[in-house]
Amino acid sequence: MEKTTVLITGCSSGIGLGLAARLAADAARRFKVYATMRDLAKGERLLERLGGCCPDTLEVLQLDVTNSCSLAAAVQQVQGQRLDVLVCNAGVGLMGPLETCSDQAMKTVFDVNLFGAVRTIQAFLPTMKRHRAGRIIVSSSIGGLQGLPFNSVYCASKFALEGLCESLAIVLQPFNIHLTLVECGPVNTSFLANLQRPDPEGSELQGLDAETQGLYRRYLRHCQSLFHDVAQEVEEVLQVFLEAIGTPRPPLRCVTTQLFAPLSRLRLASPDGSAYVRAMHDFVFGRGEAGGDRP
Repeated sequence: MEKTTVLITGCSSGIGLGLAARLAADAARRFKVYATMRDLAKGERLLERLGGCCPDTLEVLQLDVTNSCSLAAAVQQVQGQRLDVLVCNAGVGLMGPLETCSDQAMKTVFDVNLFGAVRTIQAFLPTMKRHRAGRIIVSSSIGGLQGLPFNSVYCASKFALEGLCESLAIVLQPFNIHLTLVECGPVNTSFLANLQRPDPEGSELQGLDAETQGLYRRYLRHCQSLFHDVAQEVEEVLQVFLEAIGTPRPPLRCVTTQLFAPLSRLRLASPDGSAYVRAMHDFVFGRGEAGGDRP
């Protein structure tokens, strides 16, 4: 039986690593996985998860989604293979008051989260079109559906990604290529620890008004509580990706958690957005409270 060929970006940790390991270890050996990452030295974690090399089901490739030459090299390495599933999973975060976000930090977020996905899809789409079949699965976020405080640049990159994919899905329909956005909420990975954010007690906040500093500190406490109490495990999220790979006609959007469903419905019920803004503020900072660093 011919294997389903899957290429995944961002496999050094978290969801990408978990998905690559899960598919490569499939008992029926149904998948051939190209697990890609910017730094190949981090590939040891994936191999350790699998107990060593799996030449029949796994190849680890270097791929930096911000580098066109790196993408071209990856395309060359899988040339001749029919690519059935492309998973665009590489992503970075940026948190903090907008006034503290440097031009370079904002450009990096868009270069990875939006343009990295664009470059990756551009690189592999022609092959899928020639075969008139394929799946493109894109790691998105609840932050691509609704604004989140102190994540304005990250949300902007994910909102743009959502628009890109929805528009592209319409054009790909005649080619029998299904595009699916997997919108994750809080997940127990290293993403929160690794994202770029200013220290609430550090020099980056000097010169920022005291009220915004207080709100930011409260938001960080809210995040810690949220991730501690309701964050999903990677294995739970992987089920959504596996369903998108295996179902005959996957949907455009799959949300991995219903945690934010009431807020999502509020955005639809109140199109002018004011009710959502109030509700999200109350959810994060407390009902009816003004700014400041209150316990």
